Amino acid sequence: MRPSLLWLLALAVACSSPAQQPATPAKSELPQPPPTRTSDQVDDYHGHKVADPYRWLEQDSAETQAWVQAQNLATRALLDRVPQRPVLARHLAQIWDFPKETAPTLRGGRAFWRHNDGLQNQAVLCWAPQDERTCKVLYDPNRAAGDGTLFLQTISPSDDGKLLGYALASGGSDWNEIHVREVDSGADRPDVLQWVKFSSIAWHPDGSGFWYSRYDAPKAGETLTGVNKFQKVCFHKLGTPQSADAVVHENAAQAEWGFGVEVSDDGHWWLLTTSRGAESKNGLDVREITTKGLGPNRQLASGFGGAFEVAGVASNQLFLRSDWGAPRGRLLALDLHKAANLDSDKPVGPLPAGWRQVQGEADSTLSFAVLAGKGIVLGKLVDASHQLEFVDYQGKPLPAPTFPRLGSVVGLSGHAGDANLFFAYVDFLAPARVYHANLDKGELQVRFDAKRGLPAEKYSTQLRYATSKDGTRVPIFVTARSDLPRDGSAPAYLYGYGGFSVEMTPFYKPDLQAWIEAGGVLAVAVLRGGAEFGEAWHQAGQLGKKQNVFDDFIASAELLTREKWTTSAHLAIAGGSNGGLLVGACLAQRPELFGAALPAVGVMDMLRYHLFTIGWGWVPEYGSSADAKAFEWLYKYSPLHNLHKGTAYPATLVTTGDHDDRVVPAHSFKFTAALQAAQGGPAPIRVRIETRAGHGAGKPTTKQIDEATDRLTFLVQQFGLQLPEAWK
Repeated sequence: MRPSLLWLLALAVACSSPAQQPATPAKSELPQPPPTRTSDQVDDYHGHKVADPYRWLEQDSAETQAWVQAQNLATRALLDRVPQRPVLARHLAQIWDFPKETAPTLRGGRAFWRHNDGLQNQAVLCWAPQDERTCKVLYDPNRAAGDGTLFLQTISPSDDGKLLGYALASGGSDWNEIHVREVDSGADRPDVLQWVKFSSIAWHPDGSGFWYSRYDAPKAGETLTGVNKFQKVCFHKLGTPQSADAVVHENAAQAEWGFGVEVSDDGHWWLLTTSRGAESKNGLDVREITTKGLGPNRQLASGFGGAFEVAGVASNQLFLRSDWGAPRGRLLALDLHKAANLDSDKPVGPLPAGWRQVQGEADSTLSFAVLAGKGIVLGKLVDASHQLEFVDYQGKPLPAPTFPRLGSVVGLSGHAGDANLFFAYVDFLAPARVYHANLDKGELQVRFDAKRGLPAEKYSTQLRYATSKDGTRVPIFVTARSDLPRDGSAPAYLYGYGGFSVEMTPFYKPDLQAWIEAGGVLAVAVLRGGAEFGEAWHQAGQLGKKQNVFDDFIASAELLTREKWTTSAHLAIAGGSNGGLLVGACLAQRPELFGAALPAVGVMDMLRYHLFTIGWGWVPEYGSSADAKAFEWLYKYSPLHNLHKGTAYPATLVTTGDHDDRVVPAHSFKFTAALQAAQGGPAPIRVRIETRAGHGAGKPTTKQIDEATDRLTFLVQQFGLQLPEAWK
């Protein structure tokens, strides 16, 4: 798994239909939120005086809560008066109502997977003997929390499949609480572990306990806003209190280092990944697991000059996906008894003793590698779509099933020596289908198919290319009805992310299906800052080169209008988290290019983001205002600081959650207040603040549908759209 503190839920909007002219009511006709109080707060950044008049919105005070309530009331007054909203809500509930499953994990001859009947707020955890399909419910979060806000974040069965370690997150927070359940009886053991965040659950081979990562308990009143540093790895022995857990690894001199643990399938090796914030580079250590405990620690890869992602261990050979000396990735192997340390901070050179290259860098990007059966399954990225290959331990092709093409592979699960491989495959037209491959027999079968989505004979996805400001070629997935007229009459929804090495590959969402089937265009831009074309592509969109990402997105919007997929008046842009930053920056730089903007849980204050919760972990990606050089580029594009009073900005619906402790909601609060004060045009600026919701992961189905309904309602009103008669 790529070490990262940032996981993004792709946020999208739903349906629409063609229209010729926007029908935005005059600003004076719309219910207006009350003006936001300003203060005289001014900060000095390296001699630059920067006003921060909405600083008070960072505090969870009675005044801030009153502001939130007033803003939500104004947003509801705007959206609830749209007559199409009940139709949209009903149709989205219908289109969302289909069964969903994940690819299973095998342990001890037992399969573990998640299943949602359709409209359950949370998926339930199922288990069954390996060759059976009937779901035995092992954990149902819906029974534990009536409002559906308890999320089963992480599951980890013990090697014999008799115990389950599982982590729960409540109300959208990143904080996890780990529990242990007996699989056969369904009873919980008394073990409860708190203050866990960004952690795996790595079982000891004998099932006596597990390793996990935690932070110290936050100070009173700072659970959702306090800074989290000095992560440490602990071992929890079953049946003992958390206070007795031994600290196995920490670094008291490095507050920003994070640690992840996994245990090899053969149970012989303990592997430690060291990351620095959300940086995609990492170090790697190993310890042998013996009957007397863990052996001495050995560094395999020190420094932060490359990514070293564990694919698995076979016969004491550790296989890694790495971009060290190979920006598009290569497959390496090392002898765990003999391998010397590789200092990745030094200039790239020959591999150390005990290391070898299994497969070198190619034109495609090596996205992931997993040991399975008698070889290694490789995930290659070709034009931002996954292709699977199967090779032996020397890198030579092995006979394999014909895998699906031109989509995304998610949830791939395999183990060395076990011929069973499971994965889910998804594209823009259909929800995830789960496959079971027998690698020994070369067979591929569909394990689960919801048989929903858009018919391929009527809808299609094509890859278009925009030219960015500096001449870079930017791919764009464009999905629409095959017979859609290219006359600019269709509304379009442009989504992007562009950061943290996150791959923007095909995905499916029910609300986007509604958008497309009603005549809308879905465009997903593959921006610099991601990992689709290797580490060089990522680095071209980070730190002082972040403007490239915005230029790529703007060029994508211009292509959609130039090729007459839509017009600027009917073009909505959207993105979440780092993608919310993208939307905020682009609407500030080119407000005339867009008809609507939907920034979700965005990083909007680039001068103070690092002062809250895990924000410090993004400094390797963005830079920090504490550094004079980084301040210059951050200040130039920070959405909060680049709004100009009197400018006509597009209609904007900001969305966030009051329990977001990844990107704290103050980002959205301050940006909304500043944008409302600056707006010089008639388009509304609103914010939607969800209660008991966080950054996105684990959001209940009811809240997802309700939010999607509001986003779509907002676009229906701003674009003057008519809904299909069949929906009414």
